Amino acid sequence: MGSSNMSFWEHLDELRKVLFRAVAVLVVLMIVAFFFKETIFGDIIFAPLTSDFCLYRWLDSLLALFGSGPTGEFSIELINIEMAAQFFTHIRVSLYVALIVAMPFIFYQIWIFVRPALYDNEKRVVRRAFGFAGILFYVGIAVGYLLVFPLTVRFLGTYQVSPDVPNQISLNSYIGMFVSLILIMGIVFEMPALAAVLSRFGIITKEFLKKYRKHAIVVLLVLAALITPSGDAVTLFFVAIPLYCLYEVSILVCRSGKSEDDEIAADAPGGEE
Repeated sequence: MGSSNMSFWEHLDELRKVLFRAVAVLVVLMIVAFFFKETIFGDIIFAPLTSDFCLYRWLDSLLALFGSGPTGEFSIELINIEMAAQFFTHIRVSLYVALIVAMPFIFYQIWIFVRPALYDNEKRVVRRAFGFAGILFYVGIAVGYLLVFPLTVRFLGTYQVSPDVPNQISLNSYIGMFVSLILIMGIVFEMPALAAVLSRFGIITKEFLKKYRKHAIVVLLVLAALITPSGDAVTLFFVAIPLYCLYEVSILVCRSGKSEDDEIAADAPGGEE
């Protein structure tokens, strides 16, 4: 543990360096993303607005296998009602894209900062956890973009209480829901990585998660309601299902409480020789 010889101000200086590198990379990536407006908006963000999106085509193919007709053509038109909204939306989305792309680098910088404070066995656990977390973050982003968000848009964007009331979705409303759902799914997909670390340090066990599975379902439903941008039951359902699947994955990656392996305790001061 080399950091034990560092003073508070030295720790603070290391943190400053980590933050500076992370911010510098974010700024560079944000500038790059700003010049790919057509690709980011036209090919990615606005793609779920029409029936040509990949998920809708897959659903039509699946329905065809069961002898059902296609889900039907649809198109949602966005409107802008504020003078500078499109410009600031462009800047905001560029920042979010930079954050998503830079996430592995940010994880690595966090790892560099905490590594000196860890024992050897702890380093192995946390290093694997950071790698696992990075993969899960992008899996969550993919699930959010390819599944949760398109289904939400397809339902809410075309739902009408009356044919006399057409939907006019504002740009800010659409982008807000897009960013919220995508980033939230990326973050909540870290659940198995967090569970693996807590289990490795003996804080939770596989048996503990199984015992409180029913309680967890209630908590996950509440969590899904809190993180659902629109607050509607349909989006809540689309968010809650992946959350429950993540809980089951967390059980699989957790260690059993019956394990006799206690390397971390043995490596710590006062542990077994």
